[in-house]
Amino acid sequence: MLVPVGVLLLAFLAAVLLTGLLRRYAEASQLLDIPNARSSHRIPTPRGGGLAIVMVFLLGVAVLPVAHLPMVKAVWVFCGVGAWVALVGFWDDHRHIPARQRLLAHFTAAATGLYGLGGMPPLLVFGHAIDLGWVGQAMAVLYLVWLLNLYNFMDGIDGLAGIEAITVCLGGMLLYGYSPESAGQCWMLALLATAVAGFLCWNFPPARIFMGDAGSCFLGIVLGLFSIQATSVAPQFFWSWLILLGVFIVDATWTLVRRYWSGEKVYVAHRNHAYQYASRHYGAHRPVTLAVAVVNVCWLTPLALWVGAGGLDGLLGLLLAYLPLVLLAIRFKAGIRDTA
Repeated sequence: MLVPVGVLLLAFLAAVLLTGLLRRYAEASQLLDIPNARSSHRIPTPRGGGLAIVMVFLLGVAVLPVAHLPMVKAVWVFCGVGAWVALVGFWDDHRHIPARQRLLAHFTAAATGLYGLGGMPPLLVFGHAIDLGWVGQAMAVLYLVWLLNLYNFMDGIDGLAGIEAITVCLGGMLLYGYSPESAGQCWMLALLATAVAGFLCWNFPPARIFMGDAGSCFLGIVLGLFSIQATSVAPQFFWSWLILLGVFIVDATWTLVRRYWSGEKVYVAHRNHAYQYASRHYGAHRPVTLAVAVVNVCWLTPLALWVGAGGLDGLLGLLLAYLPLVLLAIRFKAGIRDTA
Protein backbone atom coordinates (compact mmCIF):
# COMPACT_ATOMS: atom_id res chain seq x y z
CA MET A 1 0.00 0.00 0.00
CA LEU A 2 2.92 2.35 0.70
CA VAL A 3 4.21 2.13 -2.88
CA PRO A 4 0.93 3.23 -4.57
CA VAL A 5 0.50 6.09 -2.09
CA GLY A 6 4.11 7.10 -2.66
CA VAL A 7 3.61 7.20 -6.44
CA LEU A 8 0.57 9.45 -6.12
CA LEU A 9 2.28 11.69 -3.56
CA LEU A 10 5.27 12.13 -5.86
CA ALA A 11 2.91 12.91 -8.75
CA PHE A 12 1.16 15.56 -6.66
CA LEU A 13 4.41 17.20 -5.58
CA ALA A 14 5.79 17.08 -9.12
CA ALA A 15 2.65 18.79 -10.45
CA VAL A 16 2.92 21.52 -7.82
CA LEU A 17 6.59 22.10 -8.63
CA LEU A 18 6.17 22.00 -12.41
CA THR A 19 3.23 24.39 -12.31
CA GLY A 20 5.33 26.85 -10.31
CA LEU A 21 8.16 26.57 -12.84
CA LEU A 22 5.74 27.03 -15.73
CA ARG A 23 4.39 30.14 -14.03
CA ARG A 24 7.90 31.61 -13.95
CA TYR A 25 8.41 30.65 -17.59
CA ALA A 26 5.10 32.25 -18.59
CA GLU A 27 5.95 35.48 -16.79
CA ALA A 28 9.42 35.61 -18.34
CA SER A 29 8.00 34.89 -21.80
CA GLN A 30 5.10 37.32 -21.39
CA LEU A 31 2.73 34.41 -21.93
CA LEU A 32 -0.18 36.17 -20.26
CA ASP A 33 -3.94 36.28 -20.57
CA ILE A 34 -4.72 39.98 -20.88
CA PRO A 35 -8.25 40.90 -19.69
CA ASN A 36 -10.67 42.10 -22.36
CA ALA A 37 -14.41 42.50 -22.80
CA ARG A 38 -14.83 38.73 -23.14
CA SER A 39 -12.72 37.77 -20.12
CA SER A 40 -13.82 36.63 -16.68
CA HIS A 41 -10.65 37.89 -14.97
CA ARG A 42 -9.45 41.42 -14.24
CA ILE A 43 -5.65 41.27 -14.09
CA PRO A 44 -3.06 39.85 -16.55
CA THR A 45 -2.43 36.23 -15.53
CA PRO A 46 0.16 33.70 -16.74
CA ARG A 47 -1.24 30.80 -18.73
CA GLY A 48 -0.03 27.37 -19.81
CA GLY A 49 0.15 25.75 -16.38
CA GLY A 50 -1.91 22.80 -17.56
CA LEU A 51 1.20 21.47 -19.27
CA ALA A 52 2.27 20.28 -15.80
CA ILE A 53 -0.77 17.97 -15.75
CA VAL A 54 0.24 16.50 -19.11
CA MET A 55 3.87 15.97 -18.14
CA VAL A 56 3.10 14.40 -14.75
CA PHE A 57 0.47 12.09 -16.22
CA LEU A 58 2.73 10.88 -19.03
CA LEU A 59 5.69 10.35 -16.70
CA GLY A 60 3.45 8.74 -14.09
CA VAL A 61 2.08 6.25 -16.60
CA ALA A 62 5.67 5.19 -17.31
CA VAL A 63 6.26 4.71 -13.56
CA LEU A 64 3.13 2.62 -12.88
CA PRO A 65 4.50 -0.69 -14.23
CA VAL A 66 7.79 -0.09 -12.40
CA ALA A 67 5.76 0.19 -9.19
CA HIS A 68 3.95 -3.05 -10.19
CA LEU A 69 0.66 -1.19 -10.63
CA PRO A 70 -1.73 -2.18 -13.44
CA MET A 71 -2.49 -0.10 -16.52
CA VAL A 72 -5.05 -0.31 -19.30
CA LYS A 73 -4.03 -2.34 -22.36
CA ALA A 74 -4.46 0.61 -24.72
CA VAL A 75 -2.31 2.95 -22.63
CA TRP A 76 -0.54 4.22 -25.76
CA VAL A 77 -3.85 5.63 -26.96
CA PHE A 78 -4.30 7.81 -23.89
CA CYS A 79 -0.66 8.91 -23.86
CA GLY A 80 -0.09 9.32 -27.60
CA VAL A 81 -3.36 11.04 -28.46
CA GLY A 82 -3.27 13.12 -25.28
CA ALA A 83 0.30 14.25 -25.96
CA TRP A 84 -0.56 15.19 -29.54
CA VAL A 85 -3.55 17.29 -28.47
CA ALA A 86 -1.48 18.92 -25.71
CA LEU A 87 1.27 19.76 -28.21
CA VAL A 88 -1.24 21.43 -30.51
CA GLY A 89 -2.68 23.34 -27.55
CA PHE A 90 0.79 24.34 -26.34
CA TRP A 91 1.64 25.71 -29.77
CA ASP A 92 -1.70 27.53 -29.91
CA ASP A 93 -0.98 29.06 -26.49
CA HIS A 94 2.26 30.51 -27.89
CA ARG A 95 1.45 31.18 -31.54
CA HIS A 96 -2.14 31.22 -32.77
CA ILE A 97 -3.11 28.24 -34.94
CA PRO A 98 -5.89 28.91 -37.50
CA ALA A 99 -9.18 27.33 -36.49
CA ARG A 100 -9.33 24.97 -39.48
CA GLN A 101 -5.86 23.58 -38.84
CA ARG A 102 -6.60 23.19 -35.15
CA LEU A 103 -9.87 21.40 -35.87
CA LEU A 104 -8.12 19.08 -38.35
CA ALA A 105 -5.61 18.16 -35.64
CA HIS A 106 -8.47 17.48 -33.22
CA PHE A 107 -10.32 15.23 -35.68
CA THR A 108 -7.09 13.36 -36.38
CA ALA A 109 -6.58 12.80 -32.65
CA ALA A 110 -10.19 11.69 -32.12
CA ALA A 111 -10.17 9.25 -35.04
CA THR A 112 -6.80 7.82 -34.00
CA GLY A 113 -7.92 7.42 -30.40
CA LEU A 114 -11.17 5.74 -31.37
CA TYR A 115 -9.34 3.35 -33.70
CA GLY A 116 -6.81 2.54 -31.00
CA LEU A 117 -9.60 1.62 -28.60
CA GLY A 118 -11.15 -0.69 -31.16
CA GLY A 119 -14.02 1.59 -32.13
CA MET A 120 -17.21 2.57 -30.36
CA PRO A 121 -18.77 -0.45 -28.58
CA PRO A 122 -22.53 -1.09 -28.72
CA LEU A 123 -24.67 1.09 -26.46
CA LEU A 124 -27.17 -0.25 -23.95
CA VAL A 125 -30.59 1.34 -24.52
CA PHE A 126 -33.53 0.12 -22.41
CA GLY A 127 -31.79 -3.18 -21.84
CA HIS A 128 -30.87 -3.78 -25.50
CA ALA A 129 -27.32 -3.54 -26.88
CA ILE A 130 -27.43 -1.44 -30.04
CA ASP A 131 -24.55 -1.33 -32.53
CA LEU A 132 -24.89 1.76 -34.72
CA GLY A 133 -22.19 0.62 -37.15
CA TRP A 134 -20.26 3.26 -39.07
CA VAL A 135 -22.79 5.91 -38.01
CA GLY A 136 -21.92 5.19 -34.39
CA GLN A 137 -18.20 5.43 -35.17
CA ALA A 138 -18.67 8.80 -36.87
CA MET A 139 -20.76 10.05 -33.96
CA ALA A 140 -18.07 8.88 -31.52
CA VAL A 141 -15.42 10.91 -33.38
CA LEU A 142 -17.66 13.99 -33.26
CA TYR A 143 -18.29 13.34 -29.57
CA LEU A 144 -14.55 13.27 -28.81
CA VAL A 145 -13.90 16.44 -30.80
CA TRP A 146 -16.78 18.22 -29.10
CA LEU A 147 -15.71 17.08 -25.64
CA LEU A 148 -12.15 18.22 -26.32
CA ASN A 149 -13.31 21.67 -27.38
CA LEU A 150 -16.06 22.13 -24.82
CA TYR A 151 -13.56 21.42 -22.05
CA ASN A 152 -11.51 24.28 -23.44
CA PHE A 153 -14.62 26.51 -23.60
CA MET A 154 -15.48 25.73 -19.99
CA ASP A 155 -12.02 26.61 -18.71
CA GLY A 156 -12.97 30.23 -18.14
CA ILE A 157 -12.96 30.86 -14.39
CA ASP A 158 -10.51 29.99 -11.64
CA GLY A 159 -10.39 26.35 -10.61
CA LEU A 160 -13.41 25.17 -12.60
CA ALA A 161 -11.71 22.86 -15.11
CA GLY A 162 -9.54 21.38 -12.37
CA ILE A 163 -12.43 20.71 -10.00
CA GLU A 164 -14.41 19.13 -12.84
CA ALA A 165 -11.54 16.80 -13.76
CA ILE A 166 -10.90 15.69 -10.17
CA THR A 167 -14.54 14.98 -9.35
CA VAL A 168 -15.14 13.19 -12.66
CA CYS A 169 -12.03 11.03 -12.12
CA LEU A 170 -13.16 10.14 -8.61
CA GLY A 171 -16.62 9.28 -9.90
CA GLY A 172 -15.06 7.12 -12.61
CA MET A 173 -12.98 5.28 -10.02
CA LEU A 174 -16.08 4.53 -7.96
CA LEU A 175 -17.86 3.39 -11.10
CA TYR A 176 -15.11 0.89 -11.88
CA GLY A 177 -15.63 -0.53 -8.41
CA TYR A 178 -18.45 -2.55 -9.99
CA SER A 179 -15.82 -4.15 -12.26
CA PRO A 180 -12.79 -5.43 -10.29
CA GLU A 181 -10.88 -6.26 -13.47
CA SER A 182 -10.63 -2.53 -14.22
CA ALA A 183 -7.85 -1.78 -11.72
CA GLY A 184 -5.75 -0.27 -14.51
CA GLN A 185 -8.39 2.35 -15.28
CA CYS A 186 -8.65 3.20 -11.59
CA TRP A 187 -4.92 3.80 -11.20
CA MET A 188 -4.72 5.93 -14.32
CA LEU A 189 -7.69 8.00 -13.19
CA ALA A 190 -6.11 8.37 -9.74
CA LEU A 191 -2.89 9.53 -11.38
CA LEU A 192 -4.74 12.05 -13.53
CA ALA A 193 -6.73 13.40 -10.56
CA THR A 194 -3.55 13.73 -8.51
CA ALA A 195 -1.76 15.65 -11.27
CA VAL A 196 -4.73 18.00 -11.60
CA ALA A 197 -4.81 18.48 -7.80
CA GLY A 198 -1.17 19.60 -7.87
CA PHE A 199 -1.97 22.14 -10.59
CA LEU A 200 -5.08 23.27 -8.70
CA CYS A 201 -2.88 24.45 -5.82
CA TRP A 202 -1.91 27.31 -8.16
CA ASN A 203 -5.21 27.64 -10.01
CA PHE A 204 -7.78 27.59 -7.21
CA PRO A 205 -9.43 31.01 -6.81
CA PRO A 206 -7.73 33.41 -6.96
CA ALA A 207 -5.71 31.75 -9.71
CA ARG A 208 -2.02 32.55 -10.06
CA ILE A 209 -1.79 30.74 -13.40
CA PHE A 210 -4.32 29.51 -15.93
CA MET A 211 -4.48 26.06 -17.49
CA GLY A 212 -4.22 27.08 -21.13
CA ASP A 213 -5.22 25.09 -24.20
CA ALA A 214 -2.54 22.44 -23.66
CA GLY A 215 -4.08 21.36 -20.36
CA SER A 216 -7.78 21.83 -21.07
CA CYS A 217 -7.72 20.09 -24.47
CA PHE A 218 -5.65 17.26 -23.00
CA LEU A 219 -8.19 16.71 -20.22
CA GLY A 220 -11.08 16.83 -22.67
CA ILE A 221 -9.71 14.17 -25.02
CA VAL A 222 -8.38 11.88 -22.26
CA LEU A 223 -11.64 11.91 -20.30
CA GLY A 224 -13.50 11.29 -23.55
CA LEU A 225 -11.30 8.28 -24.31
CA PHE A 226 -11.90 6.95 -20.80
CA SER A 227 -15.66 7.22 -21.36
CA ILE A 228 -15.48 5.19 -24.58
CA GLN A 229 -13.08 2.64 -23.13
CA ALA A 230 -15.46 2.20 -20.18
CA THR A 231 -18.20 1.17 -22.59
CA SER A 232 -16.24 -1.94 -23.50
CA VAL A 233 -16.12 -2.84 -19.78
CA ALA A 234 -19.89 -2.49 -19.39
CA PRO A 235 -22.25 -0.96 -22.00
CA GLN A 236 -24.12 1.12 -19.41
CA PHE A 237 -20.87 2.80 -18.29
CA PHE A 238 -20.96 5.18 -21.25
CA TRP A 239 -24.17 6.71 -19.93
CA SER A 240 -22.55 6.94 -16.50
CA TRP A 241 -19.62 8.89 -17.93
CA LEU A 242 -21.96 11.24 -19.80
CA ILE A 243 -23.69 11.89 -16.48
CA LEU A 244 -20.39 12.53 -14.68
CA LEU A 245 -19.43 15.08 -17.36
CA GLY A 246 -22.90 16.63 -17.29
CA VAL A 247 -22.07 20.12 -16.01
CA PHE A 248 -19.61 20.81 -18.82
CA ILE A 249 -21.63 19.05 -21.53
CA VAL A 250 -24.91 20.82 -20.74
CA ASP A 251 -23.48 24.31 -20.24
CA ALA A 252 -21.31 24.23 -23.36
CA THR A 253 -23.88 22.55 -25.60
CA TRP A 254 -26.81 24.70 -24.48
CA THR A 255 -24.71 27.84 -24.91
CA LEU A 256 -23.59 26.83 -28.42
CA VAL A 257 -27.11 25.98 -29.58
CA ARG A 258 -28.58 29.16 -28.07
CA ARG A 259 -25.93 31.35 -29.73
CA TYR A 260 -26.39 29.58 -33.06
CA TRP A 261 -30.16 30.12 -33.09
CA SER A 262 -29.63 33.74 -32.14
CA GLY A 263 -27.49 34.29 -35.21
CA GLU A 264 -24.25 34.66 -33.25
CA LYS A 265 -20.92 33.56 -34.69
CA VAL A 266 -20.35 30.47 -32.54
CA TYR A 267 -16.60 30.42 -33.17
CA VAL A 268 -16.09 33.92 -31.76
CA ALA A 269 -14.86 34.18 -28.15
CA HIS A 270 -17.51 35.22 -25.64
CA ARG A 271 -18.45 35.07 -21.98
CA ASN A 272 -22.00 33.82 -22.30
CA HIS A 273 -21.74 30.46 -20.58
CA ALA A 274 -23.94 29.84 -17.56
CA TYR A 275 -20.90 29.52 -15.28
CA GLN A 276 -19.63 32.91 -16.47
CA TYR A 277 -22.97 34.59 -15.84
CA ALA A 278 -23.07 32.92 -12.43
CA SER A 279 -19.59 34.15 -11.51
CA ARG A 280 -20.60 37.71 -12.39
CA HIS A 281 -23.90 37.33 -10.51
CA TYR A 282 -22.12 36.24 -7.31
CA GLY A 283 -19.17 38.56 -7.86
CA ALA A 284 -16.55 35.81 -7.49
CA HIS A 285 -15.29 32.62 -9.08
CA ARG A 286 -14.97 30.52 -5.93
CA PRO A 287 -18.72 30.06 -5.17
CA VAL A 288 -19.36 28.81 -8.71
CA THR A 289 -16.38 26.45 -8.73
CA LEU A 290 -17.35 24.99 -5.36
CA ALA A 291 -20.99 24.71 -6.45
CA VAL A 292 -19.92 22.62 -9.44
CA ALA A 293 -17.98 20.35 -7.08
CA VAL A 294 -21.08 19.89 -4.92
CA VAL A 295 -23.31 19.19 -7.94
CA ASN A 296 -20.84 16.62 -9.26
CA VAL A 297 -20.36 14.84 -5.94
CA CYS A 298 -23.88 15.00 -4.54
CA TRP A 299 -26.01 14.78 -7.68
CA LEU A 300 -24.23 13.47 -10.76
CA THR A 301 -21.96 10.86 -9.16
CA PRO A 302 -24.78 9.01 -7.30
CA LEU A 303 -26.85 8.92 -10.49
CA ALA A 304 -23.85 7.69 -12.51
CA LEU A 305 -23.25 4.91 -9.99
CA TRP A 306 -26.94 3.96 -10.01
CA VAL A 307 -26.84 3.61 -13.78
CA GLY A 308 -23.52 1.76 -13.61
CA ALA A 309 -24.95 -0.73 -11.13
CA GLY A 310 -27.84 -1.45 -13.51
CA GLY A 311 -30.50 -0.02 -11.22
CA LEU A 312 -31.56 2.70 -13.65
CA ASP A 313 -31.64 2.73 -17.44
CA GLY A 314 -28.83 4.84 -18.86
CA LEU A 315 -30.93 7.08 -21.09
CA LEU A 316 -33.45 7.75 -18.31
CA GLY A 317 -30.62 8.43 -15.89
CA LEU A 318 -29.08 10.88 -18.34
CA LEU A 319 -32.35 12.77 -18.73
CA LEU A 320 -32.86 12.85 -14.97
CA ALA A 321 -29.31 14.13 -14.42
CA TYR A 322 -29.42 16.77 -17.13
CA LEU A 323 -32.86 18.26 -16.44
CA PRO A 324 -31.83 20.46 -13.48
CA LEU A 325 -28.61 21.38 -15.32
CA VAL A 326 -30.63 22.64 -18.28
CA LEU A 327 -32.87 24.62 -15.92
CA LEU A 328 -29.77 26.18 -14.37
CA ALA A 329 -28.44 27.05 -17.82
CA ILE A 330 -31.73 28.80 -18.59
CA ARG A 331 -31.74 30.48 -15.18
CA PHE A 332 -28.30 31.97 -15.78
CA LYS A 333 -29.07 32.94 -19.40
CA ALA A 334 -26.52 30.66 -21.03
CA GLY A 335 -25.97 31.62 -24.66
CA ILE A 336 -27.71 34.99 -24.45
CA ARG A 337 -25.52 37.93 -25.48
CA ASP A 338 -24.04 39.81 -22.56
CA THR A 339 -25.05 43.45 -22.83
CA ALA A 340 -23.24 44.57 -19.68
